[in-house]
Amino acid sequence: MKFVVPSKTLYNYASGVSKVINSKNAMTILNSFLVELNDGTLSLTASDIESALTARMAVSECPENGKFCIDARRLVELLKEFSEQPILFEINQETLEVTITTNNGEYSMMATDGDQFPQYTKEPCEDVPLEMTINSDVLSKGIENTIFAVGTDDFRPQMKGILFDISADCITFVSTDTRKMVKYVSRETEPGSALRVIVPAKTASILKAILPKETEIKTILTSKSATFECDEYTFNSRLINGPYPDYTRVIPKNNPYEMKVDRSRFLNAVRRVGIFVDPGYGMEKFKFTNDHVILKSSDTGMLNAGNEVVDCEYQGPEMVMGFNAPFLVEICNTIQSDELRVMLSDPTRPGVFLPSEDEENTELLILLMPMNVTEF
Repeated sequence: MKFVVPSKTLYNYASGVSKVINSKNAMTILNSFLVELNDGTLSLTASDIESALTARMAVSECPENGKFCIDARRLVELLKEFSEQPILFEINQETLEVTITTNNGEYSMMATDGDQFPQYTKEPCEDVPLEMTINSDVLSKGIENTIFAVGTDDFRPQMKGILFDISADCITFVSTDTRKMVKYVSRETEPGSALRVIVPAKTASILKAILPKETEIKTILTSKSATFECDEYTFNSRLINGPYPDYTRVIPKNNPYEMKVDRSRFLNAVRRVGIFVDPGYGMEKFKFTNDHVILKSSDTGMLNAGNEVVDCEYQGPEMVMGFNAPFLVEICNTIQSDELRVMLSDPTRPGVFLPSEDEENTELLILLMPMNVTEF
């Protein structure tokens, strides 16, 4: 069995598919790619049992069909070092020796029987699947705007993923770790049905990394599993079971005081002053006044401190609040508008961060819990 494939094409697909593989696996075979040849199409599959990702590409000079497993890490590292060139793979189906021939080199690897690779199986589910087509850019933007707020607490497994709250005319992407929360609404897609599913953070991160731009993604969802498919990839994943917290209850209904500030200037000031926060606490203090906001931080143990003033428009009484500096940097990086809006109520209630203007057919809202400030 043999085939020829461009080196960079194979590397791009192999590096993408390899993201599914865990650093430690209970089954050694899960450290491998399943490589399948079928009528001139090469498929690469990786799995962690909970999910399976397959990439497809056309190859030449492949007179036979077949399959085998090959060490994923070593293959990706080898392909990374090749310049763009055709690569010949030859597989001895009796000994399972793989010979890789390039313009000026030859490499040998041992394969294993492709039948040993565990097949991904969907959990039985009586739901009627929700099928829809979603543009890859919409899916990527929903993940990009929410992935940073996903929880990591094993005691709250439902928060370790992104909620896809699907309704007839829009998709709402939600994530929270109880300290920050993001709600991103996209009306670019009209699913026509309603369903709430929790996509694991790992699945969401891989999707964002591999999806080609401006491509229609066929999506099939049940309460237990998801399938995302385009010409190049098929990604099957199990979903997180259990109810997601009612995110609508934590969004303040009335934050009457508003600050408007240049986002880039505010972000840079937060970064600079954030260098001096107590690393064990991470709090940066803010005093909001009519025409400027004062930023302060200190690490009393090391006698370090920083403060800065940023011009702003603020409507409300003078107020002092504390926020976690790294979280605030993530929020300012996620919001892309030139101007940042912050809606406030009092120092004990969460701040609501908004773009000055949402992109067409979208809504973005980020909530951040305050930290207790004893003195400014």
